[in-house]
Amino acid sequence: MDLLVAENPNLVSKLEIGRSTEDRPLYVLKFSTGGSNRPAVWIDTGIHSREWVTQASGVWFAKKIVDDHANNEGVASILDTMDIFLEIVTNPDGFAYTHSTNRMWRKTRSKYPGNICVGVDPNRNWDAGFGGSGASGNSCTETYHGPYPNSEPEVKSIVDFVTVSLTFLPAPSQHKLSAKAVAALSSLYGTSYTYGSIITTIYEASGATIDWTYNQGIKYSFTFELRDTGHYGFLLPAKQIVPTAEESWLALKVIMEHARDNIY
Repeated sequence: MDLLVAENPNLVSKLEIGRSTEDRPLYVLKFSTGGSNRPAVWIDTGIHSREWVTQASGVWFAKKIVDDHANNEGVASILDTMDIFLEIVTNPDGFAYTHSTNRMWRKTRSKYPGNICVGVDPNRNWDAGFGGSGASGNSCTETYHGPYPNSEPEVKSIVDFVTVSLTFLPAPSQHKLSAKAVAALSSLYGTSYTYGSIITTIYEASGATIDWTYNQGIKYSFTFELRDTGHYGFLLPAKQIVPTAEESWLALKVIMEHARDNIY
């Protein structure tokens, strides 16, 4: 991140929006060509720490944004009118733990009095249907929702950062846009993706990021579930990292272009 900022000071800056439970900085990259009060895109990767392809894709996205701007292609036109914020390691404590101790660790590393086990599922900790179906009150489960909404600093930092300059708008159904994004994604390597609400495509998941953003009236809110649902699961071979990022970027680009052209 520091190298990207140093090499592109007129486009990229690094913001610290908070600290994790174990006092790691929560960094966000801001890509902006200048101006104030501009519409913005927020992208975060790695909320579940074991999903390494997401953090790796986030790194690829950052370099792609810079390259597109330099070559006046791709998302360069988006940056003319919008800023892009990218949090690559959304759950840094969990991510560090997957490298040092348990490769399959999913949650944060917070500890609460009375809890037997460590950690909270940060994607069940948002103040949207908190504690409902698809989340657990048992601290030893992988979907433990935490003691209260936004208890995790990794979640609360995003909430505070995003809501500072939030404009409230109705959030309509985005099935047509989802279909277009999936078509773009599949066009590169033929990867099969489905689209729809979380409850109809994968499972119930109360207290998730996507529900919170919709509740805030953020018009375009999407969750991507990246490779692999087949043989490898979370242990994706390194050779699949770039293809995963490339195809996912095509879908993100469709969504960002639509947002640029249909802000309100």
